[in-house]
Amino acid sequence: MAKAELTQIPVSQMVIGLTVKLPLSWTSHPFFRSKVKLEQQVQIEMIKGLDVDFVYVIAGHDLLPVIETPIEIEQPQEEPVQEVDYRPLVKKSMRISQQRFVKSVNDSRTVFGKVVSDPEGTYREAATLVEDLVEHLYESETPHLTLVGSGEADKSVTHHGISVAVLAMMIAHALELSKAEVRDIALGSLFHDIGKLKVPEDIRRKRGELTDVEANFLKKHPNFGFEMLKRSGLFPDAMLDIVLHHHEFIDGSGYPDGLNEVKLLITTQVVSLANDYETLLSKYHTPQIALGILFKNHSSKHSDKLISVLVKILGIYPPGTIVRLTDDSIAKVMMTTADVKQPHVWSCDITGGEASFRFLINEDVQVKEVIKLEELSEGAIKTLQANNSISFYFNHFNH
Repeated sequence: MAKAELTQIPVSQMVIGLTVKLPLSWTSHPFFRSKVKLEQQVQIEMIKGLDVDFVYVIAGHDLLPVIETPIEIEQPQEEPVQEVDYRPLVKKSMRISQQRFVKSVNDSRTVFGKVVSDPEGTYREAATLVEDLVEHLYESETPHLTLVGSGEADKSVTHHGISVAVLAMMIAHALELSKAEVRDIALGSLFHDIGKLKVPEDIRRKRGELTDVEANFLKKHPNFGFEMLKRSGLFPDAMLDIVLHHHEFIDGSGYPDGLNEVKLLITTQVVSLANDYETLLSKYHTPQIALGILFKNHSSKHSDKLISVLVKILGIYPPGTIVRLTDDSIAKVMMTTADVKQPHVWSCDITGGEASFRFLINEDVQVKEVIKLEELSEGAIKTLQANNSISFYFNHFNH
């Protein structure tokens, strides 16, 4: 076999424009191939985060500083691929997503606390929070969803706002909306329910059916929020439209103005869908049931295109889904993978014992079926924390 002349450079010398080859098997890095064309700084940062000291330059040598004696290496023939345990990398990426989610909820709570007393400070801090969310969304070209939570039994207005923002931004990303539109969606999502703070707590937290008077009062929260934020004169119109119309539907059945699809901005439609699904998810605690009800009872309220995008983002077994595996273990889906039947899961036996984090793509095991919460033993419910509220955050580990 002829020698292939490749230049080996330290990772610190990588620049945009190079095409490089990673000295790793494809199982131990997050890229689709070991050959990577460096088009974004984030790709360089991701490679720097891998356990490598150098890369091979395949193209773009003219971008490098002059090297007197390029290193020649012989391409290895068929080397056996080493089995790499990259569970620690996945666990780390999920832990980062969890930390970012909790920080976002806490930052949002701080922002809400000064809406009336310091409108300018509110806008400034909200804009900073939105930039963090946007940066996290665009860290790679193919963001995924991972399961996160705040530890709260019931979702607060701020927790719900972040959850809606993440889902809505994922939909916007899939639709290839502009970054300006994504920012409006993120900002509108954060504040969409702020008007509920003007609704008495006994109405907001009532477990049973609301009376007509109570229901009508609650339905005024979009108007309350819109008036509260518009007064400052700082927030963009598209964001205010989301706050006022996030309960509007394309069939005209929503409130407060009964608008139809023609009169609804695409950014508002995206948040309306994300909010509708997130509300169903909070009620039923099962991603698949929430999606099924959205399909069955709410399909006329949202465009087919948007619903299709949401389904694609969530996948067949969305994070938070409780499943039975082909080895008869019980598991909660933590993060989806390219193979939808082999997600990353937290698993236990039917009694709740033998708990472990599992990488099904490394096993000859698949998801067999979705199971209902009432089918679980008390031990399994406790181990899998099956009754906890379900939220999502961006994750970029794409293997």
